[in-house]
Amino acid sequence: MQHVVVIGAGQAGASCVAKLRNGGFEGKITLIGAEPCPPYQRPPLSKGYLLGDMTLERLFLRPEAFYADQGIALKTDCRVTAIDPEARVLSTTEGEVAYDELVLATGSLPRRLPAAIGGDLDGVFTVRDLADVDAMAPRFVKGAKVLIVGGGYIGLEAAAVAAKLGLEVTLVEMADRILQRVAAPETSDYFRALHEGHGVTLREGVGLERLLGEGHVTGARLSDGTEIAADFVITGVGIEPDITLAKAAGIEIDNGIKVDARGRTSVPGIWAAGDCTSFPYRGGRIRLESVPNAIDQAEVVAENILGAGKDYIAKPWFWSDQYDVKLQIAGLNAGYDRVVSRLGDGSASFWYYLGDTLLAVDAANDPRGYMVGKRLIEAGKSPDPALVADPDTDLKALLET
Repeated sequence: MQHVVVIGAGQAGASCVAKLRNGGFEGKITLIGAEPCPPYQRPPLSKGYLLGDMTLERLFLRPEAFYADQGIALKTDCRVTAIDPEARVLSTTEGEVAYDELVLATGSLPRRLPAAIGGDLDGVFTVRDLADVDAMAPRFVKGAKVLIVGGGYIGLEAAAVAAKLGLEVTLVEMADRILQRVAAPETSDYFRALHEGHGVTLREGVGLERLLGEGHVTGARLSDGTEIAADFVITGVGIEPDITLAKAAGIEIDNGIKVDARGRTSVPGIWAAGDCTSFPYRGGRIRLESVPNAIDQAEVVAENILGAGKDYIAKPWFWSDQYDVKLQIAGLNAGYDRVVSRLGDGSASFWYYLGDTLLAVDAANDPRGYMVGKRLIEAGKSPDPALVADPDTDLKALLET
């Protein structure tokens, strides 16, 4: 009987095993996760769960009973320490596990501040998993001072939750503006105004020199010499693909675990999906850090294990929730040379073009703009920028041109 083992019980791993069973696979399936609980959603951790609006059980991707009901062996609180590709055997903290096909869904790891600048002080947190959020949650007390290092989406979402709960929030971003790596100045301006309107102090173009404190963090010294008091610190300075096991097993690495269009790694019998992978895309290679990519790519891998011979065609989209604003992003904006703004009453969308080609759309509280933009991009259509900018244009009509 064939045995498929999936390492990583996150969104990609959970999607892969469910798709295998749903697709008619009758062999053994084992899903191995390092955390002590069943697979759960990560995006709500820094939003609804931290706010107290979502219980632990609601985080779970499926009820705990699902895995046993489907004949899926779920090993939680179990770490894989090595892969032997020739013997097709894993070494784990619970002993050896033999496999016929192996899927790496190891996800990504947060970058941490170096210990040399105080990154190992008590009270310094990242926002990556349930344990991180459970550890920091008691610090979210009204009036407490929190310093957030990093003005990307993770940092801004944490700032929004903290501000809503009445904390004094300072966010430091060493780049010239928040969201500089991922969005246009127009999108940065929109979210800067949003956060400042909720009392967040934004310090852009200023780096962190070091955190202060003996044992426990008490503040920070910035690159301009100023000092900020802080009761705790949240860092959101990016993530990196978790390639440790793959690299040690001799699997080819290229900005993540390198896979082909069908999800195969360079080693026979080993596949990969989700945040940890880089894959072919429009003549190059990309790595996408998103829930939709984790689900879709993992499901294609499952289909290919079953013999589908199917290429994964990514349709990039992302989202972020901050205060009462839902940002939805369609496409990839890399290489854009102009941005067309479409502003409404309480909504805004920013359309990225390269020449006359529409690349991406950032839509803030503008579900129609997002939906139309996503469909246009996926269809390879690029509307006249002047029509997009005109508030009298019926966006849905652009789909018919």
